[in-house]
Amino acid sequence: MSKGKYVAYISSYTQGDSHGIRIYDVDMKNGRFKEKDKVEITNSSYLTISHNGKFLYSITDFGVEAYTIQPDGDLELINFAPINGMRGCYVSTDYTDQYLFVAGYHDGKLTVLRLKEDGSIGEITDEIYHKGLGSMAERNFRPHINCARMTHDNKYLLVADQGMDHVNVYRFDVEKGKVKLEDIIRSEMESAPRHIKISEDGRYIYILHELKCYIDVYEYTDNNNDPTFEKIQTVELIKLTRGNTNSASAFSFSLDYNYLLSSIAGDNSVIVFDVDKKTGLLKKNFLLPVSGEYPKDAEFFPDNKFLVSLNHESNTMTFFHIDLEHGTMIMNGPAMKVNMPNCIVFHKLGEVSLEIKPRSPHWG
Repeated sequence: MSKGKYVAYISSYTQGDSHGIRIYDVDMKNGRFKEKDKVEITNSSYLTISHNGKFLYSITDFGVEAYTIQPDGDLELINFAPINGMRGCYVSTDYTDQYLFVAGYHDGKLTVLRLKEDGSIGEITDEIYHKGLGSMAERNFRPHINCARMTHDNKYLLVADQGMDHVNVYRFDVEKGKVKLEDIIRSEMESAPRHIKISEDGRYIYILHELKCYIDVYEYTDNNNDPTFEKIQTVELIKLTRGNTNSASAFSFSLDYNYLLSSIAGDNSVIVFDVDKKTGLLKKNFLLPVSGEYPKDAEFFPDNKFLVSLNHESNTMTFFHIDLEHGTMIMNGPAMKVNMPNCIVFHKLGEVSLEIKPRSPHWG
């Protein structure tokens, strides 16, 4: 799966620079990037690629933009669509590539938009503002949606609300593009669920909690349209101490789904877990520093031999050679400058899929 030519898309904020997306050729042999192009877009805070591999979608100020992925990995703008709210922080599609979901951190709003066959973004089909009062903590007193992603059977939309400390489970009507609240997965108070990943077979749900730095693992079953989420494990990323400023950020599977990583801002480190695919359980592999400030995102290279960290506050990308068998990570060359990076997505050139299934661990 890892053989072939790859590009990497990096999104960033655009203070003093109008290019919010940069495109890099991936040097798989040496574990480095070479910049090949850049795209004008404001404050691209998150990216995703459609399951068929044809289109890329990005958050931008007050909406979302759609791009066609060219054979060489370059991006061609298709259109822009407003979301009728404040700037989003996360974007994903359903597994039929018919709908786009936008999570709004600032206004606690979930927006569903229709996608057309040519990849363009159409009208809003549903929009929901989360309501309620959380704890009196600074960031947890009102709704802050940070993630929205479908279960692999395309039945339920899981929406992580950091402010309310829970994940809303919405039943999704794929004909109408409407959502209806079905269940709530509750987390610890002031834990701030941030990101959700799903195992390759769709059986296990992984929820990363930003403020308390832990992962909850759930087994997901759906019997006659009755979804059940049973917690089977909780693993901590790092020991929390009084007055610490650590917060979990990145969350990503390796391409083969054998490993799961998270980055930790404050400690400025990355932790990697081995994944037992049969049981869904996690086992710590290593926890090591990333040589940068606030690693907002991090990813394995497709061959699991290297890792890249996007360090938002130090305006760098740092590269590492990793040995997952022995649990080691060694810096691989100098840091690369990139202004306030937010998100990274690897894309294999020539990869187009007609199947309705996860196409990469970025989707997991």
